[in-house]
Amino acid sequence: IKVLIEADKKYRWLHQQSWLGEPCLNLPEDMFALQEIIINTKPDYIIETGVAWGGSILFGASMIKLIGGKKIIGIDTFMPLNVKKKILKHKFLSNNIELINEDSTSEATIKKIKKIIKNSKKVLVILDSNHTHEHVLKELNLYSKFITKGNYLICADTIVEFIPKQTHRNRAWGPGNNPYTALKVFLKSKKNRFKIDKDICNKLLFTNHPKGYLYAIK
Repeated sequence: IKVLIEADKKYRWLHQQSWLGEPCLNLPEDMFALQEIIINTKPDYIIETGVAWGGSILFGASMIKLIGGKKIIGIDTFMPLNVKKKILKHKFLSNNIELINEDSTSEATIKKIKKIIKNSKKVLVILDSNHTHEHVLKELNLYSKFITKGNYLICADTIVEFIPKQTHRNRAWGPGNNPYTALKVFLKSKKNRFKIDKDICNKLLFTNHPKGYLYAIK
């Protein structure tokens, strides 16, 4: 983890990866882990909170197209017009992409998602938006409801907990207040029906999502 943090601090390593020309802001190992999950579970829909510059949405849309799925739904409060254009300019993927420019935890957003996915039992969720403890815990509780047995929920950027305060960039989140702390609370809930996929987590040499790969056991 220390090597990863120093590499990103010095070289902005995480900003160098792209898909179809758009930045992914993810590690290649995490993207490979994601494609394994998609190939193995073959979701009809991928829901991803956090769009950033669009690379991960295009990656998800490419995988959905490959497996014969339906759509990736990208949700973000910040979605500039130029980013939307760059995402949707790929005509062979545009029918597999749905963008929602709203708060991922709002009632309106959840209603829109339900309208799109209807009664699908094959949904993959990736939580990668606002990384504060409060927001991620709310996302975990809301979006876990879309996931049925054997399908995955990925809690992204749990690595924030392990970044030393003196090297962490100025954000609303940081050590003690981040996806990892929210995930720990979520997993301790009496109603929890998810387990960490240790096979995936243990084989990743570098990952932004330590212990963040979950699958539903019921």
